[in-house]
Amino acid sequence: MPVYNKLVRDKIPQIIEASGQPFRTRILDAEEYREALRTKLREEAEEYFQAEDSREALEELADMLEVIRALAEVHGADGEELEALRAKKAEARGGFQDRVYLIDAADA
Repeated sequence: MPVYNKLVRDKIPQIIEASGQPFRTRILDAEEYREALRTKLREEAEEYFQAEDSREALEELADMLEVIRALAEVHGADGEELEALRAKKAEARGGFQDRVYLIDAADA
C-alpha cells in the first residue's frame, strides 16, 4: 500500500472508500494543519510550474486558490477578508496587468 503522508481534500477518503480500497487517515492538530497547508501550497506551485498547457495551469491555480483560502482561515480571515485585503493593496499599489518590469531605481 503506497504511503502518502500528505494533506488531501476533504472528500478524498469517501472517494477511496467508494473504490473499495483500504486506507488510513488522521485529523491534524492546528499546528500540523498549518504546516501541511504550507507544504501543500509549495506542492501545488511546483505542479503549476510543470503544467504543460493552460488548462493544466488553471487546474493548479484553482488548487492553489483552495489552499490559500484555507491558509487565510488559519490566519483568522475568511475569503471575503482576503479578497478585501487584495483589493485594498491593488487600489494603493496596482496589480500586475500592465506588465511593468522594474529594471533599477535609485535608493531613496
